[in-house]
Amino acid sequence: MDVVLGPLLRLLVTVIELYMWCVIIGVVLSWLVAFNVVNMSNRFVYMVGEFIHRITEPAQAPIRRILPNLGNIDVSPLVLILILYFLQDVVIQLAYKLG
Repeated sequence: MDVVLGPLLRLLVTVIELYMWCVIIGVVLSWLVAFNVVNMSNRFVYMVGEFIHRITEPAQAPIRRILPNLGNIDVSPLVLILILYFLQDVVIQLAYKLG
């Protein structure tokens, strides 16, 4: 059982880390668009932005509903990253417990 479960848990940790990077890329891209550093009319930038939005929005939308309205400041990516760090630590501790 450990032969399959160990690599599976390592894969899960890697997927969580990649998802965290997608959230960070989404935040940075939104800042770059807001400050007119990059233009969303560029096809590549639009495709990257749309992809990042589609994969991170299902996790951020419930967090936005729970958090109070802070005006133009969106802290849902920060909360999501903290939740992902917690989940990653739980998976790592589970892997250590299983050997």
